[in-house]
Amino acid sequence: MSLPLENRVALVTGASRGIGAALAVELARMGAQLVLIARTQGGLEETDDAIRAVSGRGATLLPLDLHKDADRQLDLIGPSVMERFGRLDILVHNAGVLNKLTPVAHIEPKDWAHTLGVNLTAAWRLIRTCDPPLRAAEAGRAVFVTTGRVLRPKAYWGMYGATKAGMEHLVQAWAQEVASTRLRANLFDPGIVATKLRAQAMPGEDSSKLTQPAEVAPALAALCLPSETRNGARVEFRPG
Repeated sequence: MSLPLENRVALVTGASRGIGAALAVELARMGAQLVLIARTQGGLEETDDAIRAVSGRGATLLPLDLHKDADRQLDLIGPSVMERFGRLDILVHNAGVLNKLTPVAHIEPKDWAHTLGVNLTAAWRLIRTCDPPLRAAEAGRAVFVTTGRVLRPKAYWGMYGATKAGMEHLVQAWAQEVASTRLRANLFDPGIVATKLRAQAMPGEDSSKLTQPAEVAPALAALCLPSETRNGARVEFRPG
């Protein structure tokens, strides 16, 4: 019996920990061949070890900073994947930064540039570079991880919410543009999950009482299946 994602090529950003790492392991369990992006080599290697444990084969590791390394490396990902695999079946942009919770009037230019770079500009660059190999796939699937803060603006969260809102608009516009192709692009809101970003925002919170990344991963992986027909949808995770 074949696995649902057997030999499918999947690219996941923010794959060194949290939701990205849990998703990478889930996709590997389903048969996918992984290409992983994160800032830290050590974190990627830990995820790779977990992938080998469930699939018996390793991932391709790409340690890079989606903001600092964008001009030099990010734009080359699509052509490199195309050259090696001939297609890209799955793209999941999970990486994101909170930076600082601060009044909108007090946002520093460097913090704005960094948050914009990872949460929005990197999404645009990934779409730009991965569009051709995704279209070359039998059933290309792209999923971008978003946040409920887009729909529910809150004091001090303006920088994070605005950059994620921009990403949502970009992805949904792209989804309409590829509607006549085999490619499908959707958004996934995991809700409140025990991640480093959540701990940064709520340092006193008991993370053991929150939804864990491994609980979210199967629902996110389901959006990557060839059988997923939705396009431009905003899917919210519901625990239980």
